[in-house]
Amino acid sequence: MFFELLDTAAKTADASQETNVWQMVITIGIWVVVIGAAYFMFIRPQKKKQQQEEELRNNIEIGDDVTTIGGIVGRVIAVREDDTFVLETGSDKTRMRFRKWAISSVDTPDKQPKDTKKDDNDKKEKKKKSSKKDEEKTEE
Repeated sequence: MFFELLDTAAKTADASQETNVWQMVITIGIWVVVIGAAYFMFIRPQKKKQQQEEELRNNIEIGDDVTTIGGIVGRVIAVREDDTFVLETGSDKTRMRFRKWAISSVDTPDKQPKDTKKDDNDKKEKKKKSSKKDEEKTEE
């Protein structure tokens, strides 16, 4: 009888160990999914945006209209190799020197991101269509 109790206890211990192993595997699997989702939702898009901003800053050319992080708007008149550029602003042609990391956006139409160009084109097409409709209404 004593040996039967030991045998039953051993079987129960084996079953509970298997259950504990599967619980641990499921818990680790859930954490892997959560970390993976966080990477694809937060880290990857941020890195992509930083890369696009860096590319934008490195590709400025003379004649580009830019806005700095301080809100100064002007036209680039010189780009230097020491990671700076000269900005001309205002009607009195004031010139200021900035570091490239100070660029917030490039406002030159052909330098804007592809998505923005598409949105602008859609807006222009809608305006054309609405103006044609207005003209047709006035003719009637």
